[in-house]
Amino acid sequence: MRDKRIATLLAACAAAAVLAGCSGGSDEVNGGTPAAPTAAPGSTAPATTPADSAAGTGNQAGGGGTTGVPRCTSAELSLSLGQGDAGAGSVYRPLVFTNKGTRTCELTGFPGVSYVAGDDGHQVGPAAVMNGPHGPEISMAPGRSSQAQVQFVQVANFDAAVCKPTPVRGLRVYPPGETASIFVPMDGATGCAGTPPGQQLSVQTMTAA
Repeated sequence: MRDKRIATLLAACAAAAVLAGCSGGSDEVNGGTPAAPTAAPGSTAPATTPADSAAGTGNQAGGGGTTGVPRCTSAELSLSLGQGDAGAGSVYRPLVFTNKGTRTCELTGFPGVSYVAGDDGHQVGPAAVMNGPHGPEISMAPGRSSQAQVQFVQVANFDAAVCKPTPVRGLRVYPPGETASIFVPMDGATGCAGTPPGQQLSVQTMTAA
């Protein structure tokens, strides 16, 4: 009788062990490798984004063009704001990228552009929208330049209560495909700290200078 009770007890323990294994009671699987966490139903993983919404679009960081020419990095570029033309309620000026490095490199697509202000360089209002088609690869030998046309809307045309006109120090610019920005000063410029009914900035694709 005693042996029968022991056998019954052993069988119950074995069943409990099997159930524990099937229920996922352990945090480790595959010989001790921690199980990968999963998101709750209906949730999404946080996206990895650049410093602000003005990040450039082009070849992926560290990549290059279709011709095999490496992409220009921010460290290889100097940037200036060229003279422009006035339009109806806007001014158009080229952002000029110059290869200050020692190798030929390329830029393709749209730079990211936004107004910044303050000692901390915080963004003022919406970043520039992309305007027009994605252009071809622009190759630059050392010392050569390329450019992207930027439209600066006169923010005085917007309702001040909506625009919230704010003096800015200049532009934060991300070369295409880059997540490291370059600062370009602008004297006397004003941006919208609010969200205006139209775009305060727009940018076109890279072209040869």
